Amino acid sequence: MPSAKKADSATSPVRDIVVIGASTGGIQALLELVRTLPHDFPASIFVVQHVAPYAPSLLPELLSRESALPAKHPRDGEQMRPGVIYVAPPDQHLLIEQDKVLVKSGPKENRFRPSIDALFRSAAYGYGPRVIGVVLTGYLDDGTSGLWSIQRLGGVTVVQAPEDAAAPFMPLNALEFVTADHVVPLAELSALLVRLTAEPASATPA
Repeated sequence: MPSAKKADSATSPVRDIVVIGASTGGIQALLELVRTLPHDFPASIFVVQHVAPYAPSLLPELLSRESALPAKHPRDGEQMRPGVIYVAPPDQHLLIEQDKVLVKSGPKENRFRPSIDALFRSAAYGYGPRVIGVVLTGYLDDGTSGLWSIQRLGGVTVVQAPEDAAAPFMPLNALEFVTADHVVPLAELSALLVRLTAEPASATPA
């Protein structure tokens, strides 16, 4: 007889979409995070890190060097795969839709391109309870409305503990408007993501 956990997994979606937003201090935070993610991490990871619009980004190379998972700037329209870290290119929005990664040069959103809110919202509306949204260190408030959308549509919301962040303002702004499911220091984030991806998600938004 199958276990209750297996039966639940068969009828519930899995959390296989992780979206992460970061700004000031984010590169170091992301490097620390990916160092401890396992090589068989089952979810696709999408990252918006605010960078200068016309400077080349070496973030995928830096992350790949530190992580057991490959990181890349995706091509527009490529199929998303689990266990891959997709990084928004400079001055391009990163979106997901119908299991494809979209890279678009649309208008700035919330003063930014790439925009954390744009990524988070596309994940929330496309994948609902399958999404884990993470706001890391940074200034201003990009990511707050997107995290709210993720929670409203049944996803899990995670915010770096403000006192642990190099720049606490993005986490503080997110927590002002979203009652996050988890508020954790960076050192605990990898283990939390592994646990959340192993749990079945709700079949429908709350």
